Amino acid sequence: MRLKLLTFALALAVMSLPSHGEDLLDAYREARANDPVLSQADATRLSTGEGVAQARALLLPQISAGLTLSQTNGGGSSTFQNPNNPGTFISTSQFGHTRTRSLNGTISQTIFDFSKYANLEAAHSAASAQDEAYEAAQQNLFVRVATAYFGVLTSEDQLVYAKANQDAFKQQYEQSDQRYKVGLSAITDVYQAKAYYEAAKAQTVTAQNTLNDAREALTQITGKPTGHLKKLRDDLPLQPPVPDDQDSWVRQALKTNPNLLAQRDNVETAEHNITAARAGHLPTISADLSYGRSASWYQNANIHNDRPSSTTIGITLSVPIFSGGATQSRVRQSIYQRDAAADGMEAQRRQVIRDTLNYFRSVNAGISQVESGKSSVEAGQKALDATRAGFSVGTKTITDVLLSIQTLTSSESSYSQARHQFILNKLLLEQAAGTAGIKDLEAINALLQ
Repeated sequence: MRLKLLTFALALAVMSLPSHGEDLLDAYREARANDPVLSQADATRLSTGEGVAQARALLLPQISAGLTLSQTNGGGSSTFQNPNNPGTFISTSQFGHTRTRSLNGTISQTIFDFSKYANLEAAHSAASAQDEAYEAAQQNLFVRVATAYFGVLTSEDQLVYAKANQDAFKQQYEQSDQRYKVGLSAITDVYQAKAYYEAAKAQTVTAQNTLNDAREALTQITGKPTGHLKKLRDDLPLQPPVPDDQDSWVRQALKTNPNLLAQRDNVETAEHNITAARAGHLPTISADLSYGRSASWYQNANIHNDRPSSTTIGITLSVPIFSGGATQSRVRQSIYQRDAAADGMEAQRRQVIRDTLNYFRSVNAGISQVESGKSSVEAGQKALDATRAGFSVGTKTITDVLLSIQTLTSSESSYSQARHQFILNKLLLEQAAGTAGIKDLEAINALLQ
């Protein structure tokens, strides 16, 4: 009875693996706790959010206080009335150095400054943009984890197929060598079989390296070594997107894609910055309350000069007249920045539409690709069996057998990639629409075994 080498190699690979392993949700939980890309997005969001508090603070009362201690040595002199003997005056120069203590406090409140109000609105818009950017980073983490996870699974399959391919070519090479030794085939059959066998050995090495790198890619996200991963089950449900209407997905994406929403907030921020720059032409009004008190002591006299405290209340109107053209320049700069933000938003809008349509079509095309891939593998296995039977009776050549082995391996590789990419395309479609969430990973995880 002939041995179906590829099928047997796959069976051995599955039997050698433990029955349990890490699944997609395990990988996501590790990535959620350790991924530096998401942590960076979170820190940026929190940092930008502090701009709101800082902009608001400029509209609240500003309170400051100061205490000054000073000593004056020598220098000029001054006279003041002797507190111990009214009607007489004393010169400070005769008492050596003078020590002075001053205490003051100020409260200032902005009454009208349109630029500060505009800056507060700009800070709110900038914070909203970073909130959306962080949401995009969270959804991107779903995709990055799933992509890396299935990248490992695909690479594992490619290695299995490469080894099976190598074993099959090795057996064919050994068989051709035996047939040549007994005079049943030409030396060219041996050379040809050996060439295929050596090429298969090189492909196995390449597949092993690819698998190693795929594992490192997942480790890079999770921060932990990649162990055995659960695989996609055979009975994969091939369902089209819901709803199965590309225009509905595009409309949803334009409403909820976080990258697009972040760009819209950036445009709004730029609009407020224009308002703030134009406010540089407007007057500002502020109210101030200040309090001051000071006292002096003299080195060589028992005299303490305690000046009465003073309180000042006032309202300041400041009218900008000319600043060398800086205000006009800031207005023009803000307009250019707004235009750049608007162009960025339009570019993002077009990209969102393209991605949504691409992944929608890819999901539908993937159904046919998976079905065709499965049929191709089944047909390829039957063709290999028939070709080997024909070679045994002399109706097929060694070239036919080698090509059949190569065709079957290629079909199995394409089938594996189509299955994994179909799952990823559904997740990418959700991301393009801005609706990717943990529920999508849970649904994918339910397909693993």
